[in-house]
Amino acid sequence: MTEFDRRKLVGMSGLVAGAAAMGAMPVEAAQAKASAGTRKPMLVKLGCQSGPATDEHFAFLARYGIKNIVASAVQSDRKRPYPTVEELKALRTNAATHGLSVDMTNCSFMTAAPISQIMLGLPGRDVEIENFKVLLKNCAEAGIPALKYNLPIMPILRSSVVAGRGDSYNHRWRLSEMQGSPMMTAWDEEGSDSEFPGFPNHLDGAQPAASIIHGASDRSVYRVSDWERIVGKPTAEELWARIDYFLERVVPVATQYKVRMALHPEDCGVPPEGYHGVPQVLGTIEGLKRFVTTQDSPYHGLAFCQGTISEDLTDPRTQVYEVIRWFGSRKKIFLVHFRNVRGHRDDVLVEIFPDEGDVDMVKALRAYRDVGYDGMLVADHIPMGPPSSGPANWSFCYGYIRGLLQSAAEV
Repeated sequence: MTEFDRRKLVGMSGLVAGAAAMGAMPVEAAQAKASAGTRKPMLVKLGCQSGPATDEHFAFLARYGIKNIVASAVQSDRKRPYPTVEELKALRTNAATHGLSVDMTNCSFMTAAPISQIMLGLPGRDVEIENFKVLLKNCAEAGIPALKYNLPIMPILRSSVVAGRGDSYNHRWRLSEMQGSPMMTAWDEEGSDSEFPGFPNHLDGAQPAASIIHGASDRSVYRVSDWERIVGKPTAEELWARIDYFLERVVPVATQYKVRMALHPEDCGVPPEGYHGVPQVLGTIEGLKRFVTTQDSPYHGLAFCQGTISEDLTDPRTQVYEVIRWFGSRKKIFLVHFRNVRGHRDDVLVEIFPDEGDVDMVKALRAYRDVGYDGMLVADHIPMGPPSSGPANWSFCYGYIRGLLQSAAEV
């Protein structure tokens, strides 16, 4: 074969290869288009649950494109355990002036702290239950479709504050750090909102036992001895009996008024045998599965805190997606706290930025899309930082979530 023939052959080969590639491109494009056509639509919304319910804060949320929120009404009588219909309507009206929709509100007397009379099994639980029913009715009349609440038997569990990315700081839960400590937790609701440097050394101080009971201080720094004296040593089945007592009386009311009840799981998860001898039935995946199936109602479900769920897993980087699918496919996710963690049960950094944890947040978002979740993704437990960094930290989280949602067609 002459040099000319070789060149001709090579040239023709290139033309054939190019033609084959050009022919393949439409096929690949068609396959991609077909895949996109079968992909479920992204119905998830960017939301926020931070307060207060003021014009200034609502304007701040609107600035970052937020349209759906969890918010609490301003009450004229703060001793009243629930807002009136008029106060809830005023909340909606004020939010609407900023283009915000109040999709959920909070039950102020059933939060992460203090421990409710319901979970303590005390006579005062019937008063709490009646108040909860009134709040459900008020939400329905005011046009607020969902209510978030907690049923803790323990305070929020944290063991220390550690340096985070840049000049930020994170809470950590490491069970081994609390062994032998007179304190239940290093968490302090008041201190967690303060700015570094100068964060208080929580383990040096203690709050009186009354701080656990509703109506006293919100600061959640408890001595083990105080907590044990108040809580006792209930078994798992005793705790379930108290939970069932509550659900049997309120879920029919929620169903009647078509207001969704969203329970936040206990934070953090603890070993199966419990913590200080007490099981944490609403802090385990199996416990939450039992919780959502014990009453058959589309208005009974979870404020699905992805961070808290991850904190109860031995390997959240591989396990959390299936948990999302289990609850989401049963339509039991009413709100998502879209936060990341680094670590695993009993040893985890729990308050980090969403882009620096072990969970693949794109994969998590895909799971919410695939189960048809159409509620809010809200930032939660953001890191602390230097003075005045709070708004910037929240804004980073809004932008991160917004970016994922806008990329939804590609994920």
